[in-house]
Amino acid sequence: MEQEVIAGSLLKRGIKLKLPDVLPRAMNPADVRKLLCVIDDIRDRALFLLLLRTGIRIGEALGLRLNDLDIKGRKVHLFEGEKNSMGRVVYLSDDALFAIKLWLRQRDKSKEFVFYGRSHGHLCYSTGRSLFMKYLKKAGLDQKGHTVHCLRHTFASELLNAGMRLECLQQLLGHHDIEVTRRYARLTDTTREQEYFRAMARIEKGEIHGDY
Repeated sequence: MEQEVIAGSLLKRGIKLKLPDVLPRAMNPADVRKLLCVIDDIRDRALFLLLLRTGIRIGEALGLRLNDLDIKGRKVHLFEGEKNSMGRVVYLSDDALFAIKLWLRQRDKSKEFVFYGRSHGHLCYSTGRSLFMKYLKKAGLDQKGHTVHCLRHTFASELLNAGMRLECLQQLLGHHDIEVTRRYARLTDTTREQEYFRAMARIEKGEIHGDY
């Protein structure tokens, strides 16, 4: 039609193409271990472990101030989301907490932001991304197409595989719509597999009763 080979009037109705959903890309556990092994800088390790263990966006992490951290309660308070105005609380795992404590001991206490740059402001996104790419290359993972946002996808996928309910994960990720969170469930084959065999075991034992 665009090349005027056929007339548009030949079509009784317009053609609608449904593009496939873009699934979140997560890093596999082996790649995560390789990446963490090469991050030797205390600040950088604290930053990337924070992203991996809390699922917060890099923009949210770089905008954190000291008052946002509750080290004793093992919490991070995000008073306003990067993509929406919904605040939330995320939690610190043992390794992320340890890394952040080490960084807090070393950082310049006069700085306002947890991860500060050379100026008075916070570390900029391009610098954070460049650091991530540097460590990917050091770990031999630079050809796999990973981005810093993959850490958020990895966080979500691993928690679902570990059995976390979708509604809880939705709150941690700060999604308004649970359908956005549900995209990760399409990647978590382990959870789906376990649910299938658990249900099928009941069926095979004859534990299911009722008319259909």
